[in-house]
Amino acid sequence: MSQQGRKALLTYVVAGDPHPALTVPLLHELVASGADIIELGVPFSDPMSEGPVIQLGHERALAHDVSLTRVLEMVREFRRDDSDTPLLLMGYANPVEHMGHAAFADAASAAGVDALLTVDVPPEEVAGLNAELRRVGMDNIFLVAPTTPEQRIERIVAEASGFIYYVSLKGVTGAGHLDTQDVARHVGIIREHCTLPVAVGFGIKDADSARRVAAEADGVVVGSALVDAIVGAYGERGDGGAARHAAAELVGGIRRGIDQPAS
Repeated sequence: MSQQGRKALLTYVVAGDPHPALTVPLLHELVASGADIIELGVPFSDPMSEGPVIQLGHERALAHDVSLTRVLEMVREFRRDDSDTPLLLMGYANPVEHMGHAAFADAASAAGVDALLTVDVPPEEVAGLNAELRRVGMDNIFLVAPTTPEQRIERIVAEASGFIYYVSLKGVTGAGHLDTQDVARHVGIIREHCTLPVAVGFGIKDADSARRVAAEADGVVVGSALVDAIVGAYGERGDGGAARHAAAELVGGIRRGIDQPAS
């Protein structure tokens, strides 16, 4: 996960939010500003793990009829100019199940997707999907929460590949207060059970929080703060340039925070 000896920065945006035409240029802006891995949210009508900021992002994208098929078209367009940056799709089981595991794996791999994270698929039910993802060389990313028992962590990491996504807060995205000591403790527990890199998300809002988390993890995920900054700058006038600038400012600052040695 580390890039050239540095901790990885993962950036999450919802495909099609605030407008489908902005998504691909925005992804390139994120990479240029210091993102190492792109996490592209697949719009869904019931994003139960998301807080209000990202829920609204899903609603805005769905208002533009952004389906899983259209998301894959965006990935293909992104890959025309960027064949290197790892990109994963983050979403919910229903769209993947509707397309079918084999059809999804083929289409996603052909588009240039590197990995999948389905929030609501437990390890006990992932065998069929995992077989298809492995067939095309795609990773399956799993979440571990602060409340996940160690025995279940063992089960999760046995099915996971790529990296483990540790959810640093109880509840939905964008909520709560980040406790770095608690993050360090849980990351340590995860590392006792696997050698996969561990990325930490939920609660990363700025350079300082990113720096503190990066001291304990292999990667840092920024989501709600980025989605909020983009839509705020985009505004009612639909200013795509302002939205890209806001994304670049936030991601650039967080990149510098991650790269700064912890005090």
